[in-house]
Amino acid sequence: MLFFSVLWTGLSVYLSLGWLHELTKPIGFVGALVVITFIAYVPGFMNAFLIGSVLADRRPPRLQVQTQPPICVLVACYNEGTNIAETLASFARQDYTGEVEVVVIDDGSTDDSLPIAQAAAREHARPGLQIRVLEQVRNGGKSKALNRGLADTTQALVITVDGDCCLRADALRKLVGRFLSDPKGTVAVAGAVAGAVLVRNSRVNLLTRSQEWDYFHGIAAVKRIQSMYHGTLVAQGAFSLYTREALNEVGGWPECVGEDIVLSWGLLKTGARIGYCEDACLFTKVPTSLGQFSRQRQRWSRGLMEAFARHGGLLFKPRMTTLFIWWNLLFLPLDLVYTIAFIPGVVLALFGVYWIAGPMTLLVLPLAMIWNLIIFRVQSLMFRSQSLKVRRNFVGFLFYSLAYTMILQPVCVLGYAKEALGLRKTWGTK
Repeated sequence: MLFFSVLWTGLSVYLSLGWLHELTKPIGFVGALVVITFIAYVPGFMNAFLIGSVLADRRPPRLQVQTQPPICVLVACYNEGTNIAETLASFARQDYTGEVEVVVIDDGSTDDSLPIAQAAAREHARPGLQIRVLEQVRNGGKSKALNRGLADTTQALVITVDGDCCLRADALRKLVGRFLSDPKGTVAVAGAVAGAVLVRNSRVNLLTRSQEWDYFHGIAAVKRIQSMYHGTLVAQGAFSLYTREALNEVGGWPECVGEDIVLSWGLLKTGARIGYCEDACLFTKVPTSLGQFSRQRQRWSRGLMEAFARHGGLLFKPRMTTLFIWWNLLFLPLDLVYTIAFIPGVVLALFGVYWIAGPMTLLVLPLAMIWNLIIFRVQSLMFRSQSLKVRRNFVGFLFYSLAYTMILQPVCVLGYAKEALGLRKTWGTK
């Protein structure tokens, strides 16, 4: 995959020599090289690597197990009065035959989340499914809530689910099945498996429609490929499975705004392998306003910087996942160059000034189109295998393809700046 990607990048460099020469005139050779590197060379390398990897990926077949192990599910809940009952109802529909204990940790909610959760727990509990609700009087953050739940349970396998999510009926069975079937002996410690998080409120507006494609295309594809190289970089808090042994080894969830990525990198640091289960589907509610979306993605960006601050040594760890750690390190200059060079370049192109964006820029479109077609087919086949349909959302896809990054990447830059300046950290979406 690396060889194929380097060949593509070499072709990109050759084709861009004229562009480099022209851009050198207004901003100098070094400036032109930096701009073109992070607008064309690096994204081209990444796309080529992603395309080759997803075509080569073969999920290990699931083992047929006679007895499904007992599991506990931790649901950190803060002001989810409109969602938590539906979340708990989705556990009652699970086809998992092992013992399931669901522990809702109400983290000092100021709405009616607590009584609603307690009523839903009584309604949906049944043999094989125990639902308990723990109350934290003061809001202490998601990490404290999850660690409280961890300390209050004993099962060897621990799953986290957010309080505004709904699981498909086979989600727990498939997530645990993937964990039991993934490669053995590749690492010293069994680590985690991330589930597939998809959008459930995509019909609200154009922003949610485009996020549907971000989760279905971008996030899912990257997790699939990272797991192929034995290390999904984020076992997201919304839906992931961990071994208690691995969680105890790293001290549980760290207190920070990016607790899931910092925890994941801590697990990778121990030598753990983090997998991905592409067909264990959970549906979450995404931000519906630009302000909520901005605060969420700023939090994700700050979480990435927290992960580098605590586990930057992974850059030099000899394992395949290290490639993606370096990959993430490139996000900062990629987002910066896109924000301060490419977006202004698009504006200049509208007035006939083609220094940065122009006819040569169109050369990156065929590779992006190929990538989108391939991952769409892969994801569509996964949906079809579960009797799901990819709904028609052409307007959302058009916005996602052409304009989504023009919102996303400046927001990420703002998150980096806030973290670098040490500004106050908040969850920010409630």
